[in-house]
Amino acid sequence: MSLVVGGALALTGVAALPGSAQAATGPSAYVANFFSDALSVVDTSTNTVTGTITVGNSPVGVAVDPAGALAYVTNFDEGTVSAVDTSTDTVVATIPVGSNPLNLAFTPSGDRAYIANSGATTVSVIDTATQAVSATIPVGNSPNDVAITASGTAYVTNSNEATVSVIDTASNTVSATIAVGASPAGVAVSPSGAFAYVSNSAGSTVSVIDTAANVVSSTIAVGGAPHSIAFDTSGSRAYVADRGTNVVKVLDTATNTVTATVPVGDGPVRVEASPSGSAVYATNLNAGTVSVIDTATNGVTATIAGFAGPYGLAFAAAPPPAHADIDVDLTARPQVGLLVPFLSYTLSARNTGPQAAGSATLTAKLPPGAKATNLSAGCTAAGATVTCTYAAIADGASVNKTFRVPLHLLQLGPVTVIGERTSSTPTDPQPANDTASVTCNVISIVLVSCP
Repeated sequence: MSLVVGGALALTGVAALPGSAQAATGPSAYVANFFSDALSVVDTSTNTVTGTITVGNSPVGVAVDPAGALAYVTNFDEGTVSAVDTSTDTVVATIPVGSNPLNLAFTPSGDRAYIANSGATTVSVIDTATQAVSATIPVGNSPNDVAITASGTAYVTNSNEATVSVIDTASNTVSATIAVGASPAGVAVSPSGAFAYVSNSAGSTVSVIDTAANVVSSTIAVGGAPHSIAFDTSGSRAYVADRGTNVVKVLDTATNTVTATVPVGDGPVRVEASPSGSAVYATNLNAGTVSVIDTATNGVTATIAGFAGPYGLAFAAAPPPAHADIDVDLTARPQVGLLVPFLSYTLSARNTGPQAAGSATLTAKLPPGAKATNLSAGCTAAGATVTCTYAAIADGASVNKTFRVPLHLLQLGPVTVIGERTSSTPTDPQPANDTASVTCNVISIVLVSCP
């Protein structure tokens, strides 16, 4: 296991920018820990590490598919890719690829992933439906990074050859080879798809490729050892991780000039823009941290610790808010052949999902002057109101609470009781079924009809 700056193993830990994660409230960031064989899960709403997933040996690159369902992680010393289910944060497949896989990117449809195998001068193509390699494409010497346009053209940096291979993903063949600067490491395609920016780690430059003609249209002097590059969501700026000087440099893509320099941690190797575009995250290999840069101010607003050689980073969208629909039901049954006749009520909380309910509170409003007795556990009465609390209710389950109303406390005629959900967790998405009522007709203390 080795890391060479500006050489064959100038790792960048790439992930394609997502098209748009976990008990996270914000998007999750997955960070590969090169020195601990683990993938860290970061809740970006709090910028805290919330979980760790064991993957293969020396994980480097991370990419999340466009649907946000799978995170692929390259295992450099193992020659494999770990497929992680982002809904459970578990490894669901381990896929053999070429030697020393570095970085990867998904096609826009998510049906394939392209992996740069730096030790095999090839790119492996994984069919994401079968989780198996479906093609192997020869490219240049020491392929490092991959970026794919919306139209399906892949750009692969070849670090030991100072070239970029252009792959037609429809035929999985190299359609062009473009000369760039020394030791090209990172590559990113602009949101418009018009340009591919290549960071040349030994050349201290960024090459701008016109994707229509597949030629270098501009070369930007950035200094240091630029490794990874990423665009903001608008494409007006590009962010370059400079491992040589421990900064992230901000490029104005209209003028192709450096407009800001942001100090980060020791050894920044990867930058990625958050899905909202409000922040850029930089992984600092030597410091064991991730720096969070506010794109409005170009200042570091947070430094996340707890990593072991953080390299690749990719975002998965936040999971949809948890919902549990509580359907309220209320029934009544007369009990008149007794010494003290009464109406027996059942107040039901039925969870129609989709998630389990943590708790619920329902009330029953009685007619004026009525009083409830014989209440179920968890129910209390105050005047003409019965309040019942319910513990956890599984999706599809129903829990009943009962109480009685003695008939001698009721007036003759129709007697209406109204049940209502007053609170529950998580959010109830359907208010239309939050209430229920039942009306019994009291003709005499011994003659009562209920629906």
